[in-house]
Amino acid sequence: MISESIVPLFVAVPLAGAFLTALLKRVRGIPDILGVMSSFSGFVLSVFFLVRMQAERTVLVLNVGNWGGFQEVMGRIVGIQMVVDGFTIFMLLIVNFVAFLVAVYSVSYMTRYTDKWQFHTLFLLMLAGMNGVLVTGDMFNLFVFVEVASIASYALVGFGTGKRELEASFKYAVMGGVASLLILLGIIFLYSATGTLNMGDMKTVLSEWSVQPALIYLVFGLFLAGFGLKAAIVPFHAWLPDAHPSAPAPISAMLSGVLIKALGVYAIARVFITVFGFPRQVSIILLVLAAISMGVGALVALRQWDMKRLLAYSSISQVGYIMLGFGIGTPLGIMGALFHLFNHSMFKSLLFLDSGAVEYATGTRNMKEMGGLARKMPVTSGSTLAGAMSLAGIPPFAGFWSKLVIIVAAVQAHHMKLAAWAVLMSIVTIAYVLKVTRFAFLGELREKFRDIREVPALMRIPLIILALMCIFGGLLLVPQVRDVLLSPAVRVLAENGGM
Repeated sequence: MISESIVPLFVAVPLAGAFLTALLKRVRGIPDILGVMSSFSGFVLSVFFLVRMQAERTVLVLNVGNWGGFQEVMGRIVGIQMVVDGFTIFMLLIVNFVAFLVAVYSVSYMTRYTDKWQFHTLFLLMLAGMNGVLVTGDMFNLFVFVEVASIASYALVGFGTGKRELEASFKYAVMGGVASLLILLGIIFLYSATGTLNMGDMKTVLSEWSVQPALIYLVFGLFLAGFGLKAAIVPFHAWLPDAHPSAPAPISAMLSGVLIKALGVYAIARVFITVFGFPRQVSIILLVLAAISMGVGALVALRQWDMKRLLAYSSISQVGYIMLGFGIGTPLGIMGALFHLFNHSMFKSLLFLDSGAVEYATGTRNMKEMGGLARKMPVTSGSTLAGAMSLAGIPPFAGFWSKLVIIVAAVQAHHMKLAAWAVLMSIVTIAYVLKVTRFAFLGELREKFRDIREVPALMRIPLIILALMCIFGGLLLVPQVRDVLLSPAVRVLAENGGM
């Protein structure tokens, strides 16, 4: 079938774009065109597969290399599979949609840096790695694609080549390397116990055979620490508050908006729920880490005056909400987690792009030096307000509905203290988003900012689109929309290990 045969394009198109960008770097405008078109192609492919799966309601599996006649050796599946199911499509849509908008934003924003072709090359490599993580059905190739995306992101964090940027990049690379080692060790131990790397086959072996519990618990710990580092959940978060502020704004948007979701949250959900069947011990650990992440991220964000650093700590807190939904494990909890994952990708990408627009116009990220910017930057101000209200969970913005679903799921699962904690941390979130709007955009305009102007059109367009997503994102709960986007992803996780 043609659909299965084009699944590798999710990886091949951005890889080809990265190669051509490096090859044609001296041709004016080519790096920008290739960056935008490659990411847009991924979004179009995602929509195509969404329509195809709605029509046929099936899981698409591609045996790479046409090895189907030899797929079983001594009862084990060999070779590489690419799998597209409801969860995969949901994530592909988010990743490629955000990547496309970030690529458009970067056309104007990255003019302040030299060698834009290097940025677009690394950006497309990172996108290829994330798409590969989402479509692979093989545990080792999951590790390979995680590394492709991670290595590109290390370079992008240090793209400014300043002292602070290089220090943050080095710290991120060291901690990311440790995470990768832990993940690889977990895969090795798991392969030694099951004799396969195929995720579906691995699940079958784990459910039918009596694998030593001590070995399984060791693998749990390695994966939790490794993917937890990628997702930046507490206590594995130390790299994120330095990496996000140091990276160029488009990369901050990608890191917080989709990278920590694809390499961390998605991997945790895919491995622990669909491969291991979501053991109760993992659920309890996720709930504890979620509560700690929500609190630490929100309370530390409240103390920040650097706009991007505040948003970085906020990401830690909001990932805690996502992990809370997954940790609850009920279909409603999983739906809330996926819904908030979508909303967080929208409003946090928007807010980091807004912070980049502010820095682009004023030359500073320190909110103590700002004030009154709404008069000169109405689009940036309005989109920031939309993103901030969604982040804080103010009705009727999108973030309110996803947080509400998670809190209701916690109440239904008799986690009353966690539900109350989630409400309390939302109140803290309101406090620090009000801090951003009050000190950056309201009040008197400082004399040194009298001549600033709104950012270029190619930077404004993504801000407007993402702001609209923050305003109308609650429509994902409308049954007709929910059944197309959310419900297939929820079914994949709930049927494979939800409680």
